[in-house]
Amino acid sequence: MNVKQITKLAQKSLGLSVLMSSLCLSQFAKAETITIGYQGMMNPWKSVIAEKKLESTTGMEVEWRRFDSGAKVITAMASGDIDIATAGSSPIAAAVNRGLDIELVWILENINDAEALVVRDGSGIASPQDLKGKKIGVPFVSTTHFHMLFALEQFGLTDKEVNLINMQPNAIAAAWERGDIDGAFIWDPALGRIKQSGQVLISSGELSRWGKATFDGMVINKSFGEEHPETVAQLIKLISDVDSEYRATKGSLTADSSLVKNIAKMTGGQAENVPGVLALYDFPTLAEQTSCTWLGCGNEGGAAKALMFTSEFLKQEGKVPALADDYSVFVNPSFAEAAADL
Repeated sequence: MNVKQITKLAQKSLGLSVLMSSLCLSQFAKAETITIGYQGMMNPWKSVIAEKKLESTTGMEVEWRRFDSGAKVITAMASGDIDIATAGSSPIAAAVNRGLDIELVWILENINDAEALVVRDGSGIASPQDLKGKKIGVPFVSTTHFHMLFALEQFGLTDKEVNLINMQPNAIAAAWERGDIDGAFIWDPALGRIKQSGQVLISSGELSRWGKATFDGMVINKSFGEEHPETVAQLIKLISDVDSEYRATKGSLTADSSLVKNIAKMTGGQAENVPGVLALYDFPTLAEQTSCTWLGCGNEGGAAKALMFTSEFLKQEGKVPALADDYSVFVNPSFAEAAADL
């Protein structure tokens, strides 16, 4: 073998080595990038997104994707596009009943009065019975859809007597301004906008006290949790810390507070409205999360019970094909327990 042949062989070998290294780096980069779907509700954890705290803490690349509703983010999760997502208890229940391999790992908020059925001034709706024949906007398979149907049941009405229209939050706000709908069951920032020319007929807080609680939760693809348990625990720790910051400072928050500014930035809402909106929610502590109140205690836990009640209602309405035998298998408190040790 002459010098020229040796040189060519060396170049070929070097090129293959560079190619293999490049492929390995590409695979590593892909493995270290996670995709998280979130929605536009006002809550303290938006500050984690705004300040890129997960990225700086873990060194991972994070692709943040915003969705208009829980149903849409769950659909993206089902296609494999999302590793971690936030959604309401209704779309989460619908997902697990349809066989999506996900786990609930954190309760972002007990919705309380942050979702409400608002009726337009001048719509002629003064009492629940006045809802007959009226047009009500609501995102289908959402927590507000679940509570809308539950409310009608309590009022002695059916969804056949009320014209429920499947609309996303932005569409609801626009339809309200045009006068196309008589009412809507929705969350902020759309809720705040329609309240300016409407009245709250009933809130999710009142309906929860009637026995059907709703929540917004964080779910993960089960396989992602098995492969990246530390990342999930770290994210939960960051959310827990910012929730604690909110609870400690909520009495003194103003439009100029950094937490408020971050939330307004990530939701598109007005900073001056943020403190009032946050006050409508309840953000469970880490201890409450792992207790029987929410993620703990198996079938007797609050989260498992809420998923069961929601699933039963969705089944009754023909929204899911069948019910699971055990809803505690879709609730995993281990990541929150690990976060408590960080």
